[in-house]
Amino acid sequence: MRIREQLDGKRPSLSFEFFPPKDDIGFWDLYRTVESLKPLKPTYVSVTYGAGGGTRRKTIDLVERIKRDAGIEAMAHLTCAGTTRTEIAAVLDELRQHEIENVLALRGDPPQGQGAFEPTPGGFRYASELVAFIRERHNVCIGAACYPEKHPEALSAEADLEHLIRKVDAGVDFLITQLFFDNRVFFAFRDRLDARGVRVPLLAGIMPILSAKQVRKFTEMCGATIPAELLRKIEAVEDDAEAVRHIGTYHATQQCIELIGQGVAGIHFYTLNRSTATRAIYQHIRTLIG
Repeated sequence: MRIREQLDGKRPSLSFEFFPPKDDIGFWDLYRTVESLKPLKPTYVSVTYGAGGGTRRKTIDLVERIKRDAGIEAMAHLTCAGTTRTEIAAVLDELRQHEIENVLALRGDPPQGQGAFEPTPGGFRYASELVAFIRERHNVCIGAACYPEKHPEALSAEADLEHLIRKVDAGVDFLITQLFFDNRVFFAFRDRLDARGVRVPLLAGIMPILSAKQVRKFTEMCGATIPAELLRKIEAVEDDAEAVRHIGTYHATQQCIELIGQGVAGIHFYTLNRSTATRAIYQHIRTLIG
């Protein structure tokens, strides 16, 4: 089933993002983690592509297995990085053969060691080009990413919004935000999209904080900010892993409760291939989801 058809506004969607592990043992461990989340009845799960498209084969294998054996709707990430048009077309053909109807179209991060993004010869420079290519040739549901606090490479928030609108106009069915820790950022961004006539469903990307080092790394990468009070609490106990997880899970839970109360279309959890925190959050919000 296409994800867009499930974003009907009657109840917020619930979804989880995973990344392909490096080896076969990790692959099976991750698959078991995905299966353990099935009782939560997620709308879908997504599987990332890796910087430079380095995990392409594992991504395809994992989404196929999740849908076929776990019976959970799956979405594969597709990136411009390290991939030609011909290769993308072949991946889309394979996904169609296995009845995968949902893809997340991304520009992607440059490969490790490469500072700036460089398009692959015969490939795409922008996610909007990838979206248009997919929409023209394949009848699938297309998700795309957006940055409530501006893409780190964008010259300004307004320029970033213009890029996003071009991407949506190219054929995007729904949007997933980059992680954020202050709901005011999300609501302000949603208002800006609404003012510009962007009507596709907007899903909130939530990442429970599991360690101080982790959150510093991710916020540096994506340009997200941490509320001063939350950062103070994390830093006060950063040598106590359990205390950090407790604070991070509690904060994410409060975010979800407020987002659902304010009519969010869905919540997309960046799980980092773990389920404990997201399962704990679910226990608090399940009655709100319905």
